[in-house]
Amino acid sequence: MNKSDLVSAIAAKSEMSKKDAEKFLKAFEEVVTEELANGGKVQLVGFGTFDVAERAAREGRNPQTGEAMPIPASKAPRFKAGKALKDAINK
Repeated sequence: MNKSDLVSAIAAKSEMSKKDAEKFLKAFEEVVTEELANGGKVQLVGFGTFDVAERAAREGRNPQTGEAMPIPASKAPRFKAGKALKDAINK
């Protein structure tokens, strides 16, 4: 499912126009992005949690030369599925 398919599905389920569904999806993406950028998390009970994982600096290898190279510390977004979502998938 791509973004336009998702917008269509949201519009059909919520009985709103595709334009309004697209506005909703864009607003949701922006709110989640802003919250994660500020170091917070977004918890949707039953669905899951969006948060930020801290990755420590480490040493890696260049696959072409085998030469050691430093990989700096970074942050990565992560999603952990909630129990209700897991149960729905595993029915």
